[in-house]
Amino acid sequence: MYRYRLTIEYHGGPFHGFQAQDGLPSVQGVLEAAITGFSKESPRVFVAGRTDTGVHATAQVIHFDLAREFPPGEVRDAMNFYMREKGVSVLDAALAAPGFHARFSAMGRRYRYRILDRRSPPALEAGRVWWCKIPLDAEAMQDAASALIGTHDFTTFRDMQCQASGPVKTLDTVVVVRDGPEILLDFAARSFLHRQVRSMTGALAAVGAGRWNRAKLVAALEARDRQRCAPVAPAHGLYLTGVVYDE
Repeated sequence: MYRYRLTIEYHGGPFHGFQAQDGLPSVQGVLEAAITGFSKESPRVFVAGRTDTGVHATAQVIHFDLAREFPPGEVRDAMNFYMREKGVSVLDAALAAPGFHARFSAMGRRYRYRILDRRSPPALEAGRVWWCKIPLDAEAMQDAASALIGTHDFTTFRDMQCQASGPVKTLDTVVVVRDGPEILLDFAARSFLHRQVRSMTGALAAVGAGRWNRAKLVAALEARDRQRCAPVAPAHGLYLTGVVYDE
């Protein structure tokens, strides 16, 4: 068997998340159909991090096995042919190193959340940013975000349906910066709880709007109570931007 490692991007809007679901469009379904289209095989696709409905990716990593060897460039181009106008694109393809697994070999994951805080709604970026009508204080958001860095019980920022074995995670970095009319929030950790990034973003946006402050965010974190979370940020502003491996 030959294992292929691919870096892909996709627009999450048309899909009910990454994972294949009966009768519902998924990123995994589009990928597997494309693989079958050019190879006539039906492998299962494994992913570094499953994304929810509406969440995008600029550098997601997947792998799959084929009985026949194909040049990696041919895999990339053939899959892109079968996925044209589907909202998914293969950026890079390679034969994987022995023992490589897209999920279990990953040492870290990076996400970006985009907030557009201006009075006018987005036209060109509709479905790609979270539009907030009122201006947000990025500096206050960064100050509050620093309290989330480190190892914590993130129950407050964990979805009730999360299937992780426990609520304790280590958040390596959170960076909040203004880029023109947008506020960009970048998160990095080995792994995240279900909807953790969107939950933390919702709380930080509340800080930026003046409804919360750093002390209230810290109190919510320490409460370890999902009911203390601010409204969760919508999916369409979130992007998986990278997966880290020990090369």
